[in-house]
Amino acid sequence: MRDLLFEIGTEEIPAGYLQPAYRQISEKFTRKAKELRIAHKEVKVMGTPRRLTLIVSDVAETQEDITEELLGPSKSAAYDDAGNYTKAAQGFAGSKGVDVSALQIVTTPKGEYLMLIREVKGRDSMELFPEILGEIINELSFPKSMKWGANKLAFVRPIQWILALYGDQIIEFEHEGIVSSNTTGGHRFHANTKFTVNGVASYLETLEKSHVIIDPVKRRAMVVKEINAALKDNNLLAGGSVAIDEDLVDTVTNLVESPVGVCGTFDEKFLQLVPEVLITSMREHQKYFPVVNSAGRLMPGFIAVNNTTVNNPDVTRKGHQRVLRARLEDALFFYNGDLKVPLEERVKGLDGIIFQAKLGTMLEKKDRLVKLVRIIAEKVNPACISDVSRAALLCKGDLLSDMVGEFPSLQGIMGAAYATNDKENNEVVLAIKEHYMPKRSGAELPSSDTGAVLALADRIDSLVGCFGIGLVPTGTADPFGLRRITLAILHIIEEKGYRFSLKEIVSKALALYGDKVDGSADTVQTILGFMEGRFKHDRTAKGESAGAVEAGVSICFDDVNDCLSRISAMAEIYKEPAFAVLASSYKRIRNIIKNNRDTTVSESLFEDEAEKNLFSLYSSLSPKISELVDAGEYYKALTLMLEMKEPVDRFFDKVMVMADDPAIKQNRLNLLSGLGDLILQVGDISKFQD
Repeated sequence: MRDLLFEIGTEEIPAGYLQPAYRQISEKFTRKAKELRIAHKEVKVMGTPRRLTLIVSDVAETQEDITEELLGPSKSAAYDDAGNYTKAAQGFAGSKGVDVSALQIVTTPKGEYLMLIREVKGRDSMELFPEILGEIINELSFPKSMKWGANKLAFVRPIQWILALYGDQIIEFEHEGIVSSNTTGGHRFHANTKFTVNGVASYLETLEKSHVIIDPVKRRAMVVKEINAALKDNNLLAGGSVAIDEDLVDTVTNLVESPVGVCGTFDEKFLQLVPEVLITSMREHQKYFPVVNSAGRLMPGFIAVNNTTVNNPDVTRKGHQRVLRARLEDALFFYNGDLKVPLEERVKGLDGIIFQAKLGTMLEKKDRLVKLVRIIAEKVNPACISDVSRAALLCKGDLLSDMVGEFPSLQGIMGAAYATNDKENNEVVLAIKEHYMPKRSGAELPSSDTGAVLALADRIDSLVGCFGIGLVPTGTADPFGLRRITLAILHIIEEKGYRFSLKEIVSKALALYGDKVDGSADTVQTILGFMEGRFKHDRTAKGESAGAVEAGVSICFDDVNDCLSRISAMAEIYKEPAFAVLASSYKRIRNIIKNNRDTTVSESLFEDEAEKNLFSLYSSLSPKISELVDAGEYYKALTLMLEMKEPVDRFFDKVMVMADDPAIKQNRLNLLSGLGDLILQVGDISKFQD
């Protein structure tokens, strides 16, 4: 067994493309090796912006030998009346390259057939590697690929070299005129030449000497080390620390082959900008790391990560500072200009921004939000109506600011800054800032009721509007992000503990669109069904019992937090051994009563002690359970229901429900219907059995 080394050398690949490429290469090789019966051990994929590398340890030198069993024609079709082989048998043998006498008769579930059983010796792996590696190159997919020069196949960036070794032996193949070899390239600036390697160990050692850190995990650790070390060397930022953004670290790791940290500073006048403006300018545009003090406030400094070591770091530092200063001067100019126009005055211009072609302008959306936040606030916190209505009026005004035009990700943040400048109260400012929260799955949710109500109204308006004009997500297509919007709505409601009817809010939100949308009851149900589906998927994805989720949702989804309480209670009671028996009995009850809705029971029609006892217990527990359900004490209600397990079992053992006497039969069906309705007050526990 020998190690396999395969490197695709390229021009610089975009940082965000590397990790997906690593996964693809690993998955493709593993699958192809399995299909071709080539045994191997660890598969490791590494890379830098200029190379994608596959290293596979202990790869078998040959395929595994196998025994092939090839089924041919049936016996009846293989022999004629004289017992001679037919053309069907001879043709089958010929297609397999054997004499017809090599075929055997075997018995299958379909009868007797001819079969060829033969030993197939595995081919040498070296014969198979060119096809495997060539296919990996051809099958790699990227968000954007292009054809380069006279090449026929598209790739993310021009391929410059291909290194392919099995042990120290070159795997010979050609791709678009590039012939595989045993050479690799060093760092573009520090070692821009080709180096010969004779195996994995030689490859790793040569790259490190050539200023290339091929392992992204090791390179990432070096990035963190470099940015912290660079800060320590700058006395002007003493006491500061690097605000490390993990996503930015990942990006920077994939931008360099050998990281070198550089610390720079900027004029303190720029600290008057909203912190998020400075951070966005540094992180998104320049890939710089901000510096903060012990209180978490921004300091006038940053850390950049270069791909080269320079003789005079001060020259590099000044270059970074000059580029950043230009960015910040623009931002400060935009910011000061924006402050001259009150946010409320900007709102008037929203009629020039289209929300959605069929749904009108952002000004119309603003008008709907002002009304919708009042409807929601009346349900959850009437005291915030005034503030949230004001916030709804102003929240989209920053879309017309120069700052948001330059930095779209600062929507809401800039609105809050301008509202502060306009002397709006703190609740209004906070609501404007928080109404875009959460910005992605798992992100921070609004902290205030004003922010939460405005965030809900904004998303509900978008959701119902899209559904109202038929823009419903299908398959993986969700161009308006309605799945994400729905999850945000559900998470905000859960986090804030709000209790209101989704159906009522959705209906009223649709009505605010007037004749722009289909506001029918069918549309409302479609929206609620979509939200229910996202709710169930979200809960099960978080590890909650699928049975408990189905049981709770099937009875009541309209009030999200009430539904969550039911699910929690049923998940807890499910741990009780007696619950499984009760759930099974309820399923039996449901199947027996079918569409019977009558729960009127006459004790005079009882014939057996078992039905008398069951009715007596039911009559005793029913008001207690209903009282607990009304109080939201679902677990206690379910605990009481468990007392019915034994009487229900005895009832089914002793009593024939479908009695000959129609009156007795109906009485028993009514008793079971009453039991079923009692259980359904919490949830359809039969879902645990499905």
